[in-house]
Amino acid sequence: MESFAALVDALVYTRSRNEKLRLIAEYLRRTPDPDRGWALAALTDGLDFPAVKASTIRNLMHERVDPVLWTLSRDFVGDTAETASLLWPEPERGAMTPPSVSEAVDLLLHMTRASVMSDLPRLLDRLDADGRYALIKLAAGAMRIGVSARLAKVAFAQAFEVPVEEVEEYWHGIDPPYAPLFDWAAHGKPPPDTENLPLFRPFMLAHPLEDTVVNLVDFVAEWKWDGIRVQLVHAGGETRLFSRGGDDITATFPEMTAALDFPAVLDGELLVRGTHQGGDAGGAASFNALQQRLGRKTVSKKMLGEYPAFVRLYDALIVEGEDLRDLPWSERRARLEALMARLPAERFDLSAVIEADHFEHLAEIREGAREEAIEGLMLKRRDSPYVAGRKTGLWYKWKRDPLLVDCVLMYAQRGSGKRSSFYSDYTFGCWDGEPDEGAELLPVGKAYFGFSDEELRLLDRHVRQHTVNRFGPVRETDKSLVFEVAFDSVHESKRHKSGLAMRFPRIHRIRWDKPAHEADRIEALQALVRD
Repeated sequence: MESFAALVDALVYTRSRNEKLRLIAEYLRRTPDPDRGWALAALTDGLDFPAVKASTIRNLMHERVDPVLWTLSRDFVGDTAETASLLWPEPERGAMTPPSVSEAVDLLLHMTRASVMSDLPRLLDRLDADGRYALIKLAAGAMRIGVSARLAKVAFAQAFEVPVEEVEEYWHGIDPPYAPLFDWAAHGKPPPDTENLPLFRPFMLAHPLEDTVVNLVDFVAEWKWDGIRVQLVHAGGETRLFSRGGDDITATFPEMTAALDFPAVLDGELLVRGTHQGGDAGGAASFNALQQRLGRKTVSKKMLGEYPAFVRLYDALIVEGEDLRDLPWSERRARLEALMARLPAERFDLSAVIEADHFEHLAEIREGAREEAIEGLMLKRRDSPYVAGRKTGLWYKWKRDPLLVDCVLMYAQRGSGKRSSFYSDYTFGCWDGEPDEGAELLPVGKAYFGFSDEELRLLDRHVRQHTVNRFGPVRETDKSLVFEVAFDSVHESKRHKSGLAMRFPRIHRIRWDKPAHEADRIEALQALVRD
């Protein structure tokens, strides 16, 4: 556990991606099995300990330190694990030896809601502050130390000099502590047998088009639909639906499990049908309609009826045991078109190819993109194979220009991880009338990116100097600072006081120069809602 704690500590204070890769790779090479496998699972959020929640840590701390001291310290530090690890009463040294990662995981797995309040303290007492910090991060299941699952997989590939694409493909068929994966990569044994398992394959991704101009003789254009990218896999008599991050979302969309009944791996966009929020009858509704289904562990019959899911297909990776990924897009497209007759029409359709005479013509077509449930355009080389990740020159995404609105900063909250010392999460609003006639600000969105590190420091200083009220970790500011906020669309929402919810809001520009009373009115956003 000490080595893992040292790794976590180093990763927290390391901003360089290459240095993080080096640290993780070095740890994986020198750490024995199964400790390194459990550590890898912790870094990629692959562990779950049902008995340990954030409330568990809070309750333990309330038993050991003054609750007011805990609350003030947590508010100042901004991170539960760090605060608890520092405030935890130091045990007598030498009484217990630190556990290994494997022992800690085993103990955590056997804790219950009834035993955790006595078992977890005994484990924490065996560790120093760094060890306690790493253990709490591991136990709570949210490391948030600047390491994505993708970065950890790249580090694994670098550690053992194996292709990261193969690591990602095998990864999803193996449970922690990934013994077959380490046997293959570190010990030279045959790769894991995954042929008859419904496994996730890494997606092919696109680069932003930016200033590139493509020749439509070499490229084909499709709409970039406003849903979520998914992969539907049938193997070994079982069907699974995966998100772009490789998460299994089959249970959330059970109607899709019976929709594919032959061996295949298909790539497409998950959407819902209907006339919700701007969709055409029988076509794709807006993302706001799809959002009613996302994240649900159980789906009612009413929800299935009101928001029926379907997949608009982009590509075919594997069909009945034949891997198509090395074929050019044009051949894969032909194979996909031939498959459509075997797929139920209520659950699948085909993403149409856009006909355009030249690039300028395509640009004109893109201008009308906001009139449909789409994000923009995709441009794909006709001869491109299906390769994992982003490969230069093969696929481009040409998103529609964002909508812009001027909002006023209302509340700020501390961030997490390396931002835990800064107020970096901002809630902003628009006026519900004329400010000089007593109008109030109604919150319309929240964003935590779109600004530089230097701008973050300036914003943090502004929040601290203009605080008018405090609500735990949240500060209310005076209504003086204007943000120019970019967003993709806006929808009606009963959950927000303003009645509106933005899609993908981000800080586009800080308007230090603009008086708050000149920010936009709610009517400006309401006018952008699609009926």
